[in-house]
Amino acid sequence: VQLQASGGGLVQPGGSLTVSCVTSGFSLDFYNIGWFRQAPGKEREGISCISSDGSTYHEAPVRGRFTISRDSAGNTVWLHMNSLVPEDTATYFCAAVFPRSTCTTVEYEYPYWGQGTLVTVSS
Repeated sequence: VQLQASGGGLVQPGGSLTVSCVTSGFSLDFYNIGWFRQAPGKEREGISCISSDGSTYHEAPVRGRFTISRDSAGNTVWLHMNSLVPEDTATYFCAAVFPRSTCTTVEYEYPYWGQGTLVTVSS
């Protein structure tokens, strides 16, 4: 099971950015995927997830601004981020778990992690 996040960069406040998570070694039809982020000096937090059945969940800080989606055939999961604010500055990670239920954003439930990609929101 491997995951690789990419697509981070510098974006102005109010702007949009999409980060990608390319997976291999498993099928997205059978695994839940979570997106997490870690801001400088802060704990890592879960923000969004997509279940093996395609259902999604977003935590309050990003709800209505971020959207998670996937391409099962291509083994890619995206996090589309809109209306970005400086507080969204963080390293973004994707993670996978063979599920027992609907996805969660609980970090310790995910055994497989990719390297992060840095998103900086600044003018």
